[in-house]
Amino acid sequence: MTVFANAKVVLPGEVIEGHVAVENGVIAAVAEGAAAGDDLGGDYLIPGLVELHTDHFEGHVAPRPKVRWDVMAALQAHDAQIAASGITTVFDCLRIGSSEGGPLSSEDSRDMGEAILTAQRQGRLRAEHKLHLRCEVSDAQVMDGFRLFDDVPEVTLISLMDHTPGQRQFRSIDAYRIYYQDKLGMTDAQFDVYFHDRKARAGLWSDANRIALAAEARERGITVASHDDATAEHVAEAVRDGVALAEFPTTIEAAEASKAEGMSILMGGPNLVRGRSHSGNISASELADIDHLDILSSDYVPFSMLQGAFMLATRDGWNLPRAIGTVTSGPAAALKLDDRGQIAEGRRADLVRVHMAGDGRVPVVRAVYREGVRVL
Repeated sequence: MTVFANAKVVLPGEVIEGHVAVENGVIAAVAEGAAAGDDLGGDYLIPGLVELHTDHFEGHVAPRPKVRWDVMAALQAHDAQIAASGITTVFDCLRIGSSEGGPLSSEDSRDMGEAILTAQRQGRLRAEHKLHLRCEVSDAQVMDGFRLFDDVPEVTLISLMDHTPGQRQFRSIDAYRIYYQDKLGMTDAQFDVYFHDRKARAGLWSDANRIALAAEARERGITVASHDDATAEHVAEAVRDGVALAEFPTTIEAAEASKAEGMSILMGGPNLVRGRSHSGNISASELADIDHLDILSSDYVPFSMLQGAFMLATRDGWNLPRAIGTVTSGPAAALKLDDRGQIAEGRRADLVRVHMAGDGRVPVVRAVYREGVRVL
């Protein structure tokens, strides 16, 4: 048995000064007061973070235009940063279909998924990795890409994405132009062709693909998430499609409608840390202030989850247990991972030792344990 002593233990409803005992990868006891064991020096002990939406792996595979890195090496680099951010369970996003003709295809995503499964079998990874398919519904080939994973039971989450200009994330055409024209290095004439092509594709494919993907996911027991909902009509589509998780709603209207339908609302850690959306949409802090924020995701910066949670704890109406819940128990419950996400007897001993140094603005991850085994 291992005992973590002299810690500020963050429980679901309170923070205690005490200790946690771990045996056979499971939390055996939690109690206040002193105990003999590994002295944590008064640092926080929190549950391992559960990350539902990150495309960070893609950035390691394709770190520069026209550059591809060895997939296994890229995965291990990604995993190291994930663990160093306190994340012990991660749903890696794999791109299925594309809105912008990016560097990675659905076939590349299938290879990346296979690398994840192989690496886990070989014991290469610090965190536990699961598969999340980001499905671009406006792409004519998205169903073909989705079926590349028909034989992969580890796919447990899909998101229905539509990056068509003029709606959802990019209601502002100017914002869409700034983002994609610069990203893809297009002239004004090239962008105009690209813009009209994307609008035409969406008219042909978006709704049919959304319905088909949701139906197949439900049949396979895969959780379905909506993405960038902006209107009550978008939320009504999500309800029709059996969506359980609202990822990155872009307006108060969509967030309120999603909440009313019983969906968990997920927002990005980078949005919270920066204080605004990079696309000019609703901020995570605004949703936090009206009790419409359930889950934080790292999105594109792994450390933003932990940093964002500690920032959230300082806001009016919030405290540390509630804030830590947005990166632990909240996402675990949304995906029905009932064995983790809390420091409680019988739960997995996925634990993170966090030190608050200097002005306490940025937390420091001192150690990470997955099922009681130190991985960082």
